[in-house]
Amino acid sequence: MKKAQTCTEINKLEQLPNVGKATIADLHLLGISKPHQLKGLDPYQMYDDLCRLSGMRHDPCVYDVFISIVKFMDGAAPLPWWHYTAERKAHLSA
Repeated sequence: MKKAQTCTEINKLEQLPNVGKATIADLHLLGISKPHQLKGLDPYQMYDDLCRLSGMRHDPCVYDVFISIVKFMDGAAPLPWWHYTAERKAHLSA
């Protein structure tokens, strides 16, 4: 499935940049089934909720993916997930 270039042209999770089957499963576990549900969410809270619901600690890059898709749905450009690694590290060290 072709990835969306803007949040206005998306209607399936599979169209989100940086998202594959594993992330879609994670989003479903979080109760998210439509991209528009990501608007305004806190990606750090999403990560914490995912770890709690799954009973395991996930790789920190999941933070980056969550940041990228929330920002994308809030209108940001579709950037690679690793673009947000420095932001995540700064946020978590604060």
